Amino acid sequence: MIEIEKIMPLSKVEHHAIVSAQGDLTVAYEVTLPEIFTLSSQDYEAWHQTLVKAIRVLPPHSIFHKQDYFTKNNFKAETGQTDASFLSSSSDIFFEGRVYLDHRCYIFLTKKPAGRKLSSSAYSGILRKSIVPRQTIEAALFNDFMDNASRFERILKDSGFASLRKLTDKELAGTNKSSGIIEQYTFLQGEDEIPMIKDIHIKDGIRIGDNHCQLFTLSDVEDMPSLCGSRINYENYSTDKTKFSISFASGLGLLLDCNHIMNQYVFIEDTQRTLKALEKKRLRLQSLSAYSRENAIARDATSDFLNEAISAQRLPVKAHFNVMAWTNDTSALQEIRNKVGSAMARIDAVAKHETDGAAQIWWAGIPGNAADFPMNDTFDTFLEQATCFFNADGNYRSCVQGIRFSERLYGRPVWVDLFDEPMKNGTVTNRNLFVCGGSGGGKSMMMNHMLRSLYEQGIHCVTIDIGESYKGLCELVGGYYFVYTEENPIRFNPFYLTDGEVLDTEKKESLKNLLVALWKKEDETFRRSEYVAISNALTGYYQELAAHPEIFPSFNSFYEYLTEKYMLVLRNEDVKERDFDISNFLYVLNPFYKGGEYDYLLNAEENLDMLNERFIVFELDNVKNHPILFPVVTIIIMELFISKMRKLKGQRKILAIDEAWIAIAKSGMAEFIKYLYKTVRKFNGIAALITQEVDDLISSLIIKETVINLSDTKILLDMRKFMNKFDKLQEALGMSDKGKTLLLSVNKANEEGRNYRELLIDQGGQVMKVHRFEPSIEEYLAYSTEESEKIKVQQYARQYGSIQKGISVLANEMRRPREI
Repeated sequence: MIEIEKIMPLSKVEHHAIVSAQGDLTVAYEVTLPEIFTLSSQDYEAWHQTLVKAIRVLPPHSIFHKQDYFTKNNFKAETGQTDASFLSSSSDIFFEGRVYLDHRCYIFLTKKPAGRKLSSSAYSGILRKSIVPRQTIEAALFNDFMDNASRFERILKDSGFASLRKLTDKELAGTNKSSGIIEQYTFLQGEDEIPMIKDIHIKDGIRIGDNHCQLFTLSDVEDMPSLCGSRINYENYSTDKTKFSISFASGLGLLLDCNHIMNQYVFIEDTQRTLKALEKKRLRLQSLSAYSRENAIARDATSDFLNEAISAQRLPVKAHFNVMAWTNDTSALQEIRNKVGSAMARIDAVAKHETDGAAQIWWAGIPGNAADFPMNDTFDTFLEQATCFFNADGNYRSCVQGIRFSERLYGRPVWVDLFDEPMKNGTVTNRNLFVCGGSGGGKSMMMNHMLRSLYEQGIHCVTIDIGESYKGLCELVGGYYFVYTEENPIRFNPFYLTDGEVLDTEKKESLKNLLVALWKKEDETFRRSEYVAISNALTGYYQELAAHPEIFPSFNSFYEYLTEKYMLVLRNEDVKERDFDISNFLYVLNPFYKGGEYDYLLNAEENLDMLNERFIVFELDNVKNHPILFPVVTIIIMELFISKMRKLKGQRKILAIDEAWIAIAKSGMAEFIKYLYKTVRKFNGIAALITQEVDDLISSLIIKETVINLSDTKILLDMRKFMNKFDKLQEALGMSDKGKTLLLSVNKANEEGRNYRELLIDQGGQVMKVHRFEPSIEEYLAYSTEESEKIKVQQYARQYGSIQKGISVLANEMRRPREI
């Protein structure tokens, strides 16, 4: 047994750098890569060119070592939240333990001292019991290399595709309480694991603690694919009309479902010396070509390589790529071999299962020890080709707050900030929202989830609906639900002022507009004198209320004030009938007074504090064609939300219009929608419109010119049924080809055994990403729009005393295995 301290190839860690015992200097970065499934073919090409440009700034005798960790992890919900709601808690329990592949990426830039002897499988530090003392590192050499590393870092950062952060000494070497990246690699430990020393065995394969490791290499040009590029098609998400792109090596990254580390090495030597060596090789092969056809072929290949290097100004490098996978279950080793072999076959490469030289290759993978890599396991290539084999994809990133969706690949929950961070970084210029998807695509369920999340964040939510999609959620959160039925007709009280509320100009104007709408038809003329008379009547009425607190504010008491007192005021002021016909006014409004046909409409005695109520739903299906009720309801909705906008300063509010926009637009509310979308941003508000009518989307001027143009955030669900008319849809949405490719991939290859829908979130045409929406059973029951399920939920709610208890019992029954 050899103690690792005796042959440890690293001398010290200081000044954010690793110094090896041979005098090699290494700078380490943690890298955040682009999120998987979010780049287009043009994006991959641009990222590829950026990598080539960045590596080119590194000096001769440098090594670029990229190390990607992919480790299986289990989702853990945040604990200790005593104020978590019923549905939030159910979602936490639902996702608890969800297995996903975690990803971390590091780049190590190593500068070897000039004249350092190259390592090989026979001359590796792991085979020697002592190390030659390191060379002295001069300050000038250190500073020059750090300058090159800074240029490398700046090029990658400026591309916008990735972010880099230089690792500190503690992150490299670790502390007593946490392991550093060196220790994490050596002992296969996670970032959050408690540091633990493990036995390492290199005879008959590599074994680290209980983990059996297998190493698969791409180190021979004969095993490489004949063609490579920055991207390949991902058939699972491609269609006849679109080709979905992933990076060339994605199959060896997040798509390889096992614990593994992917190492990518590029060795940059003296270019002129390399070309001279290749020229000598060509001449040697030329002289031997007459004796063997293989020599002639090798001569031509070498000649072609030299010609391309000179004519295209290519940078010749040596490269090596490997995947080290591990498991503590020996019975799973064959399955891992099959997975890795299959992944390499998909890029037309042949995986070599390394056995004899595995220990040396693993040893060189220690961060800072890339210079000890056995060069007999590398192959000659150009930098452009070598970078094609880099893993270019990372995991979905989670925001600090927002709406909880799931990432696309493994279903891990992530927070998606739709409104704050995108505004800060300039991705969007407003918070407006447009949601579109085919029937049954999950629009209303997703909006239920969004509104519930926003409500729990303290936001005021007003929803206009047709179809009772939000009744369950409204009852669950204890909001106001306004719906018309014969047994319980819809009731409002626009005359009621909450504590602290006064009759300001806006409230007065909204009441005047309401009274005029009840009195006059749209085609009837309206004189200025009538407007003044109604205004004076409202002023006098509220003065009467102030003098007589026992009077309950309502249309009934307002009507009585008109008949008993205001008529005397008009008579004393000698107001002529032609200026204001109060008799006609009272006659037309009489149906809304007690005993009249609509006496319920404006005389509510409950659900009065609509200004401060944070969750309100207006269900319009039963009144959308009513000539009297519908105009009144729309006016009250407009007045309510404008009041919330202007009076609730510092509080966010959202008006969501789900499938009701067509009826609203016909009722004269179209101008309000235009006004809302243009001004709501200034009042910390959100306007959201939800529709499934693609034809209306294409033909409606309100939608095209107002809603779409002024909605920087678009959430689009499954649109594949509209594939034949997608060009018009794409034009109406102002969508790029990248967006089209992503949208047509939605729900195309969903994971079997899981009940979820996918959705595309497009923010400002800059950030486009497909997420899963996977509700827990409790959330599903609360949001469901299926009539049979809604009826069952209501039955259980009545049986068990509350909708929350009813949903809880029903969900437990659905989870319980069916008895045979």
